[in-house]
Amino acid sequence: MLNEALQSNWIAPAGPQLELFEHEFRELIGAGGALAVSSGTAALHLALLGVGVGPGDQVLVSTLTFAASVNPIRYCAAEPIFVDSEPASWNMDPRLLAQALRDRTATGRRPRAVVVVHLYGQSADLAPILEACQQYDVPLIEDAAEALGATYHGRSPGTFGRAGFFSFNGNKIITTSGGGMLVSQDEALLAHARKLATQAREPAPHYEHREIGYNYRLSNLLAALGRAQLPFLEERVQARRSIYAYYAERMADLPGIRFMPDAPWGRHTRWLTCLTIDPVRFGCDREKVRMALENENIEARPVWKPMHLQPAYAGCERLGGEVAEVLFAHGLCLPSGSALTRDEQDKVIRVIRNCCRA
Repeated sequence: MLNEALQSNWIAPAGPQLELFEHEFRELIGAGGALAVSSGTAALHLALLGVGVGPGDQVLVSTLTFAASVNPIRYCAAEPIFVDSEPASWNMDPRLLAQALRDRTATGRRPRAVVVVHLYGQSADLAPILEACQQYDVPLIEDAAEALGATYHGRSPGTFGRAGFFSFNGNKIITTSGGGMLVSQDEALLAHARKLATQAREPAPHYEHREIGYNYRLSNLLAALGRAQLPFLEERVQARRSIYAYYAERMADLPGIRFMPDAPWGRHTRWLTCLTIDPVRFGCDREKVRMALENENIEARPVWKPMHLQPAYAGCERLGGEVAEVLFAHGLCLPSGSALTRDEQDKVIRVIRNCCRA
């Protein structure tokens, strides 16, 4: 497919590979329509614009996430309000969300949108989240950047809300080196997003622009790279799940180690294998374990620092936050790439075992 794109001289910006990638992707996940763009961040920005987020609006968003889930809210000159996690999946707490929507609607401050993040390959509990959004007529946008291949009651997360999006960044299960996909059942939203993603050019023989657009379209060449990997999605998901299972089996006896839970409502891809370390029971804290791994040239990272603790968002309103703070204080993401070997995993496990002082 990559050779086809090169030989056809369709490199950028558009071309047949791009159209086929969008078609095959939406068929794969069961979406109504799809738009391939330069990044997941660009897809979220377009989704926010598509549901009418603008200056001064409030947007409820998961606090335990990467900054890219929140920054586009500020691109729209809107204000994020951070919602805490729940322990069953580490994702947005539906109870806190419903309470916030109820209270704000009652006082005339109904948010313009909700952005729920599906963390580390696991879907949030979408049924109560959707119910609350529908009750108060607030559009739901799903950040499924980390959750391609996951399921929620048999369906792909990202396909339940008004819009959803995925990432093909270099660390994702499917990668185009950089890129993203906006999906929606709303044809009008996607059509306008497609226009905005190509500098909002009007259908005229000259360059006519009646609104501000963006250079967000994915190239034909990178689309070909994505197409080539789509048939191997299930294989890569199974590889990640196998890596998690091996970690869990070989460290089951270690006190104070708890892996990110498998929520009962769907399949966790285990995009990253994440765990928490109780320093009292284990005998040392997360940071000492991380540094011990680093000393062996093994990269491991803390789980996402909650956005309400980030200096860039100091002073923003939050709902709860204690669950996310505990997960950040004790959580660690282990090496989890699909090509990770058992010998490499054994090295990681050996270092962690050597840290245990229980």
